[in-house]
Amino acid sequence: MSTLDAPPSARAPHVTGVRGSRARSWWLAAGLLGAVALVVVACALSITVGSKAVPLGDVWGALVAPDESYASVVVASRLPRTVLGILVGAALAVAGAVIQGITRNPLGDPGLLGVNAGAAASVVIVTALAGAGAGRSVWAAVPGALLAAGAVYAIGSGGRGPTPVRLVLAGAAVTAALVALVEAISLANPTVFDSYRVWAVGSLAGRDAGATARILPFVVGGLLVALALSRALNALALGDEAATSLGLRAGRTRLVGGFAAALLTAASVAAVGPIAFVGLAVPHVVRALTGSDHRWLLPYCALLGPVLVLGSDVVGRVIARPGELMVGAVTAFVGAPFLIAAVRRGRAGL
Repeated sequence: MSTLDAPPSARAPHVTGVRGSRARSWWLAAGLLGAVALVVVACALSITVGSKAVPLGDVWGALVAPDESYASVVVASRLPRTVLGILVGAALAVAGAVIQGITRNPLGDPGLLGVNAGAAASVVIVTALAGAGAGRSVWAAVPGALLAAGAVYAIGSGGRGPTPVRLVLAGAAVTAALVALVEAISLANPTVFDSYRVWAVGSLAGRDAGATARILPFVVGGLLVALALSRALNALALGDEAATSLGLRAGRTRLVGGFAAALLTAASVAAVGPIAFVGLAVPHVVRALTGSDHRWLLPYCALLGPVLVLGSDVVGRVIARPGELMVGAVTAFVGAPFLIAAVRRGRAGL
């Protein structure tokens, strides 16, 4: 019997369910527009707020008709920083969501699982061997990010399959070893130390438009790959057996997803240094709004990640005037409560 032939009492739940699903989709789409508005507000604050504030009207004038005025000079210096914050925030938040999806681990984060440290170690080694110019390339960070992710997954699996606790412990061990390696190289090489001491905390300050141009294709490519995996990540959340029964190649999905996450993280680390907790905090906040559907989760993360990074950068400029606090230090303060909440929420599965 078709749905149209069914009695009203049988059709009602189906019709109500379809209407409820459509209403939820409309609300989530409206929420995306709200997230875009938050990004615009964060960009405006990033350009206007600093050691000396610039009125919004002067900022608009400097954007549409730049001249030699103080406002134009300030806007020209803050604009690349703002664009870079958008790219880095989107890259880290989406990388965290993808890692949590492919590992089915609520504690999945590029920083906690050693990917940030691997990229940083790779950059430092390339800088020591080939100079600071070579170390700024994204390709200098990619090998370390991939190797660290593979090592953490292999150690965390331990032949019995990965669990959240084993992966986090393996990430802590790999991170500790890589940090020791980085410190040994940087302390023994004054040239590396000079570039490492500011870069290691994670900062948007002092980056020019060249840094944005270098990572732009990698971030865009990584985001497109991640978005293309959204349906596969939904299937993977059902478990490997259920995903395979739906025609999904779980191993290939994890490999592609891991590569996309490592690429996004490596691009971010090469440009601004390691920034922790963005990949952990943003997906957890977004998941409370959208649920676990990656078709909504990933676009929301790509929009709200920049809001967190730019907002943290603005807070760092305000609370330490006339100097500023590195954005990596601010996100650490913001992200620590989310780590505690994630551990408490998932303690039954740990």
